[in-house]
Amino acid sequence: MTSFFNHEGFDLAYVDRAPDKGGQADPILLIHGFASSLQVNWISPGWAKTLNEAGYRVIAFDNRGHGQSSKSYEPADYTPEKMAGDAAALLRHLGIGRAHVMGYSMGARISAFLALAEPALVATLVFGGLGIGMVDGVGEWDPIAEALSAPDPSTIAHARGKTFRMFADQTKSDRRALAACIMTSRTLLSEEEVARIAQPTLVAVGTKDDIGGSAAELAALMPNAEAFEIEGRDHMLSVGDRTFKKRVLEFLAEYPL
Repeated sequence: MTSFFNHEGFDLAYVDRAPDKGGQADPILLIHGFASSLQVNWISPGWAKTLNEAGYRVIAFDNRGHGQSSKSYEPADYTPEKMAGDAAALLRHLGIGRAHVMGYSMGARISAFLALAEPALVATLVFGGLGIGMVDGVGEWDPIAEALSAPDPSTIAHARGKTFRMFADQTKSDRRALAACIMTSRTLLSEEEVARIAQPTLVAVGTKDDIGGSAAELAALMPNAEAFEIEGRDHMLSVGDRTFKKRVLEFLAEYPL
């Protein structure tokens, strides 16, 4: 069942699912990627089910501008700092003082900003679908904003723009909100900032992912990180990969709260 809470004028949709076995459980906060939603990123690919079955309390929310959450058409509303603030506000709303945090793609970037701004809230981190691109950038994204705004999708020539337009249409997203989001949500972290993220971290990127950049290169900049290559998967297909799920469960089991 979806619930809502308000932060900075946004009504943000979230789910809070107790583990199958009940009792006390370590919470894990899941932060989805650009143009996605908690349903598309975490429920449909089986992440919520996998984590619940492993005994975790699963909290996931729709980022502002996404899913069932409020939309804004102002780019200034979509900085990673502000979206990380939403994540911290949700944990506080639920009375959670410390949680595992897992993000995919844009959600990984938000997770990193959360770890830097609120280190006491974050016990461990999983960065999915984003490696050294967190520092070096993830390619040219202006054509994606243009593709999202195009009146006729058949006129889109840019390959990545066409992919994200199709994804946005499939997820029935508000394309105007996404176009605003893509303009300001890609703030890079410096090598020095990444090096300050001290939590145990798993960086997982598909071997065919042409967006996220090297997992190993990002992990090497961090004091307590390890890389995992999701074999044969691209940016879109890495999300629900079985080997990725298995590795995340092994990683989390090493760091009980």
